[in-house]
Amino acid sequence: MYLVGLTGGIASGKSTVSAMLRELGCPVIDADLIARQVVQPHCPAYRLIVKHFGRDVLLESGEIDREKLGALIFTNPEKNRLLSTITHPEIQRAMIKQVLQHFVLGHRYVILDVPLLFETRRLTRFLKHTVVVYCDPDTQLSRLMERDSRSQDQAALRIAAQMPLEEKVALANHVIDNSGSQEDTYRQVLKLHSRLEDSLDFLLVRALVITTATGIGGLIFLLVKPFIF
Repeated sequence: MYLVGLTGGIASGKSTVSAMLRELGCPVIDADLIARQVVQPHCPAYRLIVKHFGRDVLLESGEIDREKLGALIFTNPEKNRLLSTITHPEIQRAMIKQVLQHFVLGHRYVILDVPLLFETRRLTRFLKHTVVVYCDPDTQLSRLMERDSRSQDQAALRIAAQMPLEEKVALANHVIDNSGSQEDTYRQVLKLHSRLEDSLDFLLVRALVITTATGIGGLIFLLVKPFIF
C-alpha cells in the first residue's frame, strides 16, 4: 500500500473530488474531519486550546467555535502557529492509526485529504503521489462568494491568504481541473483512479514492510527505499 496526497485551494473543489474517490471505493483519510474530532471536549487538544485561547472561543454547548477561532488566527500568525503546535501532532497520530488500519485491510493505496499539504510539508516525504484540485481564478472567486455568502472583496481576501493554486499545481504529480462541469471532473478522477489502481507500487511497499517487520530485510529496505519514497 502507498499513500496519495490530495489537496487544493478554498472553493477549488477538493471535497467534490474526495467524494468521487470515495464513491469509487478509495479509502480517504480526511484531515479536516480529524481536525474536528481531536478538538472535541474530551480530547487533550481541547483543553490546551481553552488554556491558551480562553473560553471566549467556545460555543454555549462547550464545543470549540471554529468560526470564531478561525477569525482569531486569520490575522494573527503567532496564534496560528500556536494552534498548529496544539492540533497537528494529534491529527497526525490519528491519521497514522487510520493508515495502519487500511494497510492491514490490504488496500492498494490510501488518499490523504490534506488542505495544507504543501504549506506544512509534514507529510509530503511519505507520499508516492500528490494530487491538486485546480480551478481557474474567476471560478474559484465566484464559487467562494456563492458558497459562503461573501462579498467579492471578502472572498478575494480569503483566497489571497492561501498559497496560490498555480504554485500547488507546480508541486503536484497529478492535477484535476475542476473549472468545468462535474461530469468532466469525474472523468478526470476516474482516469486517475484507474492509473493508481493499476500501479504495482503497493507490492513493493508491502514487501518492504513485511521483510522489515520480520527482521531480515533491513539492508534491502535501505537500498530500495530511495526508489520508492
